[in-house]
Amino acid sequence: MDLKTQYLGLNLRTPLVAAASPLSEELDSIRLMEDSGASAVVLYSLFEEQLQQDRLELHHKLEQGTESYPEALSYFPEAVDYNLGPEDYLKHIAKARAAVHIPIIASLNASTPGGWTKYAALIQEAGAAALELNIYSIPTDLHQSGAEVEQNCLDILKAVKAEVSIPVSVKVSPFFSNFSNMAYRFQEAGADGLVLFNRFYQPDLDLESLEPRPNILLSTPMAMRLPLRWLAILSGQLHLSLAASSGIHRSSDALKMLMVGADVTMLCSVLIRHGVRQFSVIEREMVNWLEEHEYASIHELKGSLSQKNCPDPGAYERAQYMRAISSYYVSPA
Repeated sequence: MDLKTQYLGLNLRTPLVAAASPLSEELDSIRLMEDSGASAVVLYSLFEEQLQQDRLELHHKLEQGTESYPEALSYFPEAVDYNLGPEDYLKHIAKARAAVHIPIIASLNASTPGGWTKYAALIQEAGAAALELNIYSIPTDLHQSGAEVEQNCLDILKAVKAEVSIPVSVKVSPFFSNFSNMAYRFQEAGADGLVLFNRFYQPDLDLESLEPRPNILLSTPMAMRLPLRWLAILSGQLHLSLAASSGIHRSSDALKMLMVGADVTMLCSVLIRHGVRQFSVIEREMVNWLEEHEYASIHELKGSLSQKNCPDPGAYERAQYMRAISSYYVSPA
């Protein structure tokens, strides 16, 4: 069975890719992902805040004591006196690239444009095959318009693209007034791909400490509905790669995403729950289904049920809402 696909110009053996997660922090885990069938690995994210903090700490170390006396102007701290965390990320990219034969995709998580974007060039130099730009922000300014929020996202992308020649995909939120238009604008701003969608982790409250606390919940297959709809709508309208993310736990989930037009499907929660060997399980089940339904390749399947090719295009729009409401049966009490 031919499972080959292309994503961000990379030729991949299958459409099953490891999403950014803590699982990629260890080389042994990355090797196991490759052995289990992952066609590429997106590394855990490096955050804009980490880069900004390291620059501030280094600046403080370099300036420390220089106001005391002229001799201090030549002072330079020993390397052991400071720790540039992002340097470890660069080393990890290089080590991961040397450890496996599949592409290593770096991940930057950002919310604002700034000098940190120059770090993208170092990521490229370290050997990343591509870069996933995870734009994650929650606008809270009462005076910031939607147009300003959108422009901020585009400015981040343009700043990163100016630093690199490797492909850049953008992992984004669905929360735009017209996501179709925003997807098109990302393409026009230079994005080589879109990852649909970013998951927003909502805080919980601790009733004992009376404080907000982080509360990360792993996804369930229900989460795939939103990216499935938008992949179906965008497929065939944009000239960039499309990746499905969120809620992909089973071979049927991956097949559905491919049917609506995804080039790859990204796995995360299922790997955390059941281990990275799930790659081989999902691949085997995909092959069985394709053979049973007489497909010779993923290419024959991809996009067959996108809005552009679907016999009922209205199923992805308002008509679906009306049909769902009218068909739902509530048993009398």
